[in-house]
Formats: sequence, structure tokens, C-alpha cells
Amino acid sequence: MAKTPRALPDSADASPGLTSGLRRLWPRRQEKPASTSTDLATVPSPVGVSLPSISPAQLHALFAHAMEPASLLSAFADGVAGLPGELRGMGQRLQSAHADGDWARYGRALRQLVDKYIRTIQDEPVAGEAEQLRDLLHHTLAVAMESLLRDDAALLPQTHALAGRVKQWQPTQSLETLSTDLRDLCHQVGLRTHEVTDAQDLMRSLFDLLLENVGELLEDGSWLQDQIAAVRELLSGPLDRTALEQTRAGLREVIYKQGLLKQGIADSKTAMKDMMVTFVERLDGMASSTGEFHDRITFHVQAIRDSRSIAELGKRMEDILHDTEQLQAQALKTRDNLLAARREAEEAEQRVADLEEELQSVSTLVRVDQLTEALNRRGFDELFKRESVRALRSGQTMCLAMLDLDDFRQINATHGHQGGDAALCHVVAVARATLRGSDAVARFGGEEFVLLLPDTPFLEAMGTLERLRTRLVQRPLQHQGQTLAVSFSAGVARWRPGESQEDLLARADRTMYRAKQDGKNRVVAAED
Repeated sequence: MAKTPRALPDSADASPGLTSGLRRLWPRRQEKPASTSTDLATVPSPVGVSLPSISPAQLHALFAHAMEPASLLSAFADGVAGLPGELRGMGQRLQSAHADGDWARYGRALRQLVDKYIRTIQDEPVAGEAEQLRDLLHHTLAVAMESLLRDDAALLPQTHALAGRVKQWQPTQSLETLSTDLRDLCHQVGLRTHEVTDAQDLMRSLFDLLLENVGELLEDGSWLQDQIAAVRELLSGPLDRTALEQTRAGLREVIYKQGLLKQGIADSKTAMKDMMVTFVERLDGMASSTGEFHDRITFHVQAIRDSRSIAELGKRMEDILHDTEQLQAQALKTRDNLLAARREAEEAEQRVADLEEELQSVSTLVRVDQLTEALNRRGFDELFKRESVRALRSGQTMCLAMLDLDDFRQINATHGHQGGDAALCHVVAVARATLRGSDAVARFGGEEFVLLLPDTPFLEAMGTLERLRTRLVQRPLQHQGQTLAVSFSAGVARWRPGESQEDLLARADRTMYRAKQDGKNRVVAAED
């Protein structure tokens, strides 16, 4: 018993109704009142008269009641007969074969329909989609590509011209010439990109060489050495915009403070010079006064010799005592002035020393991460050199831990970059409260931190990291009225005497990733 075929879906359910290929066979027309299968089959085609194509409503009416194979084949033949041009003749052949019950002839006509019309349908975008793609391509060329090539006198006009041609293209036109020119432009842009990259690498190497030469001209203790080292470290890695802006802001702050301190040092040195000039002038004045006193004593001696009475001798003695008292008072005043000048000179010298020390301390800002105030990579490098030499000399154990915050991107996505920055500062604050004064915490970029634990046995280092992890869990971060749970995964490694910093960091880093893979929020020991 033949199964009853299901009714075709209603036109409201078929969205957009027919496939893109068949829709080309049944283009949309203004809908007319629906006709039945019998009506379409019996309407003759006047010779030389162009009949309107069948509408979607008429197609729906044809197949609405076709529940059996014969009625379905009849509805299909009537539908094809309702199409314009050669398809109408093909539909009439299907109608004739169906009316005669000649299913072999119906099959041949159906096969010809598939071979000649349906097989040749290409899955091309409809006109609206093609125009949308054209507009997107024009926008890419006119905005993105022209912005990237604004300094290229050769490729910019070519890109502008190609964008204009793309904008004028219509779906009925060929794409062969446009596609060839577009591929050629992409090839030239690729070559130009390689040239620009090579030029940038060369400029970076030249700039780094210039900085190296300037550094060789400076003294080892110069505060400029730290700034040059920071810029060279930045040039050695990928040029990240955020890192560039942070380094520029940090250097600007350092330069500003150094300018103030240098001016203070210059003022102090000027004051010292003025005091020394005053000191010399006072010494000269004292010498002049001493000479005058000598002359007066000579005069008094001669007057005494010429005296004729005791009264004259008494008067001369009074004059000598008066002059002697004046000289003594002047000598005491000069001594006091000299002592005061000495104290001022010593104070000025101390101010210069203090300012120079502060200048040196300000220059160390390039060793500190500006956000968390932990050591940066350069500061850690210098500390590791000192501590590794000391550990090698003393024979004490030194350990290192690599930390990476768990789900930090999710914190940034949920609470913004301010929340992420607060989480980084919170980790450093808790670490400093947990670690000893001899331990150090450094930020290696992003959410990665390194702890250096001098004079610390390996098991004690593992305990320190576990204690830090527990305290972070017990002390969640309060940010803008919300509680942020911050945790980390860590790998702990013991320094092998003579092991390089890079090898030790690599071992700790691999162990840290193993902690991530094991479920996060845990501390894992590296293989010794």
C-alpha cells in the first residue's frame, strides 16, 4: 500500500520558500489570484503572446492538494509550464506525457530539464549580497588599505583607483580584471610590508647600537645608564604599544625629577662658590686690618721714644690698648664669620650629597614596575646577579618561584582594566606582607610574577608559596564594592650552583604551566 505523502509546507513556513537556484526559475512577480492545476493545464498559450510567469501564490496552490505521486507530477508539470521562454515548452511536454500516462516520456523530459537548466545553476550570491560584498571591499580598500599605504607614493594611487573601480562594479559585470588587479595589489602590499618590517628592524638595531655607544661613554655609576638600559630592553622585544607608553611615561617622570634635582645641585654648588668668595674677601680684609695695626704699633713705638713725660707715655699706652682691643674684636668677629662660613659650606656640601643620593635613587625608578612598585625585569636581573654570586660564595640555597594569576582575562573582562590593575597590586601587597625582607617580588609583564627567595631551603620555599596562596584566598580583593577572588598557579625551582638565570626561569615556567594543567590555584615543585 502506497504511503500518503505529506503535504508541502505552507508558504508562511517556507522561508524564503524555494532554494536560490529554483527561485531563479520562478522569479517573483506581482501576485494574482491563485489558479488550480486544472486551470493552468487547460489554458492555451496564444501564439506570439508573452504570458506572465507563474506567481509564488499560484505555485502554492498547485502543490497544496497534491497528496499522491500522480498529482505531484501533474502539479510539477503545470508549474514548469507556467514559466517563461523555453521552460514553458518543457512544461507543456511534461503535461502532455502526464496526460497520456507515458511515464517514460515524462522521465526523459524531466532528465532534459535537469541537464539543461537545473544542472547549470551556479550557487552565486544574489544581487543584494554581491552589492554588499562590493561595498565592503570598497570600504576595505578606501579606508583600511589607503590608511596603511598613506606614505607609499606608488601604491596609494593604485589602491585609490582600484577602490573606485570596485565601487562602480555591477553584479552583471565580469570580475576577472578586478580580481587580477586585486591579487596583484595584495602581492605588492605583501612585498612592501616585508620591506617596511626590514627597515624597522634595521632602525631598531641602529638605535640600539647608538645607545650602546653612548652608554660606553658614560661612567658605570651614571644614572643615564639605567635609562639607556631600559630603552634597549624595550627595543630587544616586540614593540607593544602599551609597553612603549608605560616606558615613555616612566622616563618622563624620571627626567622631570632628575631635572629638579640637578637644578638643586647647581644652586647648592653656586652657593658654595659664593661662600668661598666671601671667605677669601674676609681673609683679605683681615690681612688689611692686621697691616694697619702693624703701622699703628710702629707709630706708637716711635711716639713712646719721643715722649717727654709720664703723661705722654700713659696716653700712648691707652692708644695701644685701644688699637689692640679693636684688633682683637675684629679677629674674634672674623673667626666667628669663618666658623659660620665653614658650617654653611658643610651644610651646602651635605645638601649636594643628599641631592646626588636622591638623584641616584630616582634613577632606579627604571628598575621598578610603575603599576605595582615591584621590581621589573631589569631590576630583577641585577638582583639575581648579586644574590647568585652571594649564594655561590656562601653555599646557601636559593629558590625561585614563577607565578601566573588564574583567569586574569576574565577579571579584566568582568571588572575592566582598573579591576585587573587592582588585582595585580593586591597580589604584590599580600606577597610583601608574607615574604621576608630579604625576599623579592618582580613583575615580568602581564599577570606573571617571579619571587626570589635567597637563603631558603626548597621545602621552606614551597611552604612560603603555599602560605601566600592561602592568604590570597583568605583575603579577597575589595574593588568598587565588589569582591574579587584572586588566585595563582606557581612553579618553584631550586637554583643549581652555576645555573644561568634563563635556565632557572625556564624550569620554573614549565612547572608553573604544569600547575595550570593540573587545575590551577596550586603550587608545584620543579624537578631538581
